[in-house]
Amino acid sequence: MSPGRLLYDERLTAPKAWWGAAMLFGIALALIFLPYGPVAALIGMSFGTCLAGMYVSAQGSTRIRVTADMLFVADARIPLATLGKPEALHGEEARAWRTYKADMRAFMVMRSVVPGAVRVEVLDPEDPTPYLYLSSRTPELLAEALASRS
Repeated sequence: MSPGRLLYDERLTAPKAWWGAAMLFGIALALIFLPYGPVAALIGMSFGTCLAGMYVSAQGSTRIRVTADMLFVADARIPLATLGKPEALHGEEARAWRTYKADMRAFMVMRSVVPGAVRVEVLDPEDPTPYLYLSSRTPELLAEALASRS
């Protein structure tokens, strides 16, 4: 990470209900294997819960960080100097940019369970990416952090 001051930090976590669904998946596998005995049911529950838990955990592993001069999203490091003016999106407008307005060349970090987003143009003429679309629970704060260039 850049030695600059951290202006924004967000982890796009999975909703709590998904963890409950992971537990239910494990219980369902336990019930499927119950006719083979309690040991098989316990193994099925353990395996199912671990498998579903790994999926849910992977959905919540993406971070968005903004420092004074860089944007860190997942594995990408993008200098703020190469970005245009950010636009906070809500509701239907955010959904539109996720679906029918989307450009296939855009860099998109989407979470369907996160209703807000920020769209920011890429100004670098060497980069074929037209814009970034970043899901965010607090799009105004992210847009403000992206707009504050050093």
